[in-house]
Order: sequence, then C-alpha cells, then structure tokens
Amino acid sequence: MAFASFDNKSSGAPMAEINMVPLIDVMLVLLVIFIVTAPLLTHAVKLDLPKATAEANQLKPDKLEFAIDASGTRFWNGEVISREEAAKRFAAEGQKQPQPEVHLRADESVPYRYVAETLADASKAGLSKIGFISEPEQK
Repeated sequence: MAFASFDNKSSGAPMAEINMVPLIDVMLVLLVIFIVTAPLLTHAVKLDLPKATAEANQLKPDKLEFAIDASGTRFWNGEVISREEAAKRFAAEGQKQPQPEVHLRADESVPYRYVAETLADASKAGLSKIGFISEPEQK
C-alpha cells in the first residue's frame, strides 16, 4: 500500500493523517458476520404449552443423626445403641423412600474401625447419602 503523495515539497515529512478506509472495511465485514450469525444462535421453537396449576412434590428426606464418641459408644439421634441395633435400624431406614440422609459425627480420637463399621452397616442397608459432620477450624 502506498501512503505517499505526489507533492515533492513535503515528501520528507511524515504523514499526519490516519487512513480510515481499512478500519471501516473491517468493521463493516464484522457487522455483516454478526448480522448473519445472530439468528442462527437462537434455536427456539415457538410452542404454546398448556397451563396447569399443581404444587410441586417437595418430599424432603429425613435426616439421621448418628454419632460416635471417643470411647466408641454409638448414638442414634442422641440415643445410645449397640452396633447390632444400629444395623437393624439402618436396614429399616434403607427401605424408606426417599432414603434419609445420615449425618455421621465421629470424635476425632475415635478409632477408625468404628467409623468403618458404621459406613459398612449403612452401605449394606442400601443407604447412600452419608455426610460427615465436622466443626470449622477456629482461627
């Protein structure tokens, strides 16, 4: 592209004007591309859907508070129980629909064996929503 003029007097001086034609050409091409592609981005199908009024079924699952203290004692919603009784209760709760959430609280000094046994009993009963509850660290 030639940016020089035919005037010999100012041939050594730099050009002080910006050529706007290439910029306008690029902008017009981009505008045409956006105009063409914008309708293609909407894949909406116009439908008249039927109107119905009904309340949504908001069945919230029960939650079970299961705790194990430092000595290995098991608690079912605050009630002291044995491992065998806990397994029976897990089996009964596993039959319910929707299945309850098990919130497991274990003391930090409890042997992992007790936690693993509890998880195994809950898993055998078909319970899959098990959450570990902990305290946030104090800063």
